[in-house]
Amino acid sequence: MAIGPRLELRQSQSLVMTPQLRQAIKLLQFTNLEVSAFVEEELERNPLLERATAAEDAPDPELPAPDQRAPAPEGDTADLVRAEALPDAASDPLDAAHAESYDAGGIADGGPGRSDRGGSQDFGADDRGLETLAADRPSLRDHLGEQLRLNIADPVDRLIGAHLIALLCPAGRLTADPADIARAMGVPLERVEQVRARMMRFDPTGLFARDLKECLAAQLAERNRLDPAMATLLDHLDLLGKRDMRRLIALCGVDTADMADMAAEIRALDPKPAWSWEAVEVPPVIPDVLMRAAPDGAWLLELNPDTLPRVLVNERFYARVAPRAAKEDRVFLAERLATANWLVKSLAQRRQTILKVASEIMRQQDGFLRHGIEHLRPLILRDIAAATELHESTISRVTSNKYIATPRGTFELKYFFTTAIAGTNGVAHSAERVRHRIRTLVEAERADEILSDDALVAALRAEGVDIARRTVAKYREALHIPSSVQRKREKAEPV
Repeated sequence: MAIGPRLELRQSQSLVMTPQLRQAIKLLQFTNLEVSAFVEEELERNPLLERATAAEDAPDPELPAPDQRAPAPEGDTADLVRAEALPDAASDPLDAAHAESYDAGGIADGGPGRSDRGGSQDFGADDRGLETLAADRPSLRDHLGEQLRLNIADPVDRLIGAHLIALLCPAGRLTADPADIARAMGVPLERVEQVRARMMRFDPTGLFARDLKECLAAQLAERNRLDPAMATLLDHLDLLGKRDMRRLIALCGVDTADMADMAAEIRALDPKPAWSWEAVEVPPVIPDVLMRAAPDGAWLLELNPDTLPRVLVNERFYARVAPRAAKEDRVFLAERLATANWLVKSLAQRRQTILKVASEIMRQQDGFLRHGIEHLRPLILRDIAAATELHESTISRVTSNKYIATPRGTFELKYFFTTAIAGTNGVAHSAERVRHRIRTLVEAERADEILSDDALVAALRAEGVDIARRTVAKYREALHIPSSVQRKREKAEPV
């Protein structure tokens, strides 16, 4: 065997993750807020991008409205979900030369119009809502400091109160020992306790307590509900946690109805009042896809226009500036033009893919839409990938943090993917449907017939669900349903 240099030709295939391809993948898995933020950055970075105005996005007046279209022909379930017309982004490759131009005289040309920030350039029309002018809520410590100045006049007591405010934990408890506080400040312990007692009535009530009992007692005293029976209940909160109503009734000297009312009052209190004050208001979920019923009984799906950032490519600006620019500027403008074209195409493909996947999911979950959760089918990513001819990873990215507004409420697209549980008759059942059935059975049980996990297994198997006892226990715990022993104690009648 001769050893020496030689030339060989080999042919192979490989996937190169270009920056544009990475951008398209990121856009696909972004939420609507993240896409809007990304587009805002591109608008600031790229002079050839322009935000589309409402007039440019208006539908063609020659086209009939979706609810005025001809009824769909009768057929199988595949005809029951129709998507609104969108540009066919899948027909063109992402790297094709593509641009959307805008009319001359826009903002980039110095003409009148709406600014990128959403306001008009003149002061004639201000469409801001009153809620945008509301003052920010003060922090908890600022709120308590204001109450301290209004309710306590003595300078020493104010100094003690300010020290107590500084020592509050995030839950609103006073973790430091009052004796240590009095010793550090050089004041009597009784004075510290007097100030703390007054400040426990500040808004929100229950702050500066040493433990849960003190916190709840302050809130009950504020409502004039701290009677001897309620005080006894606070002394035995551990029994309430165990739902041992029989012993609590005997200790408090009340009947079953009164004990139920007292327990409901305790549960209505705030065990950590500082958290409720500092809690950040959660913004409402804005659905990415809107769904409504058509007159012919089918379902119409369309993308929510409020979550669709639309941008245009300013080709006129490029054609006017590029020929007279220097070489370096021409290279820069060419790169910006290619980036703008790619972004417009990526956004169009993202819209088309979301609508395509959502339409297929709703087609397969038509029973849920018409009859409720009892008819939710088991579904996995592979089923949608096979029907849409997309990869499972693409389906996963599309359905993550994307929401759809259906006649039965707003759901994340991931909600419709549930594992299958075998049935005794060969028909698989959705895990979400089984969880809902467990909750329904527990809510319908009587006080003298508490269903154990074995009884739940028997009831589900009678309905055709082949399920193990450990699976029922796992689902019950996930639904925060107590065990049969605890439920029996809670619903037991006194002897």
